[in-house]
Amino acid sequence: MRTYESIFIVHPDVVGDDQTAIIDKFLKILTDQGAEILKLDNWGIRTLAYPVKKQTKGCYVLVIFDAGPTVIAEFERRMRLDEKVIKFQTVILEGGYVAPPVVEAPPEEASAETDEGSDEDAETSEAVDEAVEPTAETEADAEENTEEA
Repeated sequence: MRTYESIFIVHPDVVGDDQTAIIDKFLKILTDQGAEILKLDNWGIRTLAYPVKKQTKGCYVLVIFDAGPTVIAEFERRMRLDEKVIKFQTVILEGGYVAPPVVEAPPEEASAETDEGSDEDAETSEAVDEAVEPTAETEADAEENTEEA
């Protein structure tokens, strides 16, 4: 199976539960055919770069999934038939999809301690800046020495 990325634009007049129903409908089409959904991202209503089917806005939905090529044919056929889908595009992700690592928020106690230590951080960054300056001068001297040779 290959990894695919599909972006489709839903008509801007479809909102709320109707929009959720359309997205669920297309996810069900994929899962019924054996596709594995890796990521679903609803970007919300955005302005289109150019009018499509007399619409200047649309709701963007991104779906990343693993599936076979026959699944794509049926998925796109069903999108063509649905009048609420303005435009769509499906592409193969050659390198696959790697989920971003989950970053845990630091506890509130740790953030309070870092606020107190911000003065120390400023002093440390000044010391680092001072240490960098002589290196820059050394590089300039090295360039002059190479030009003389």
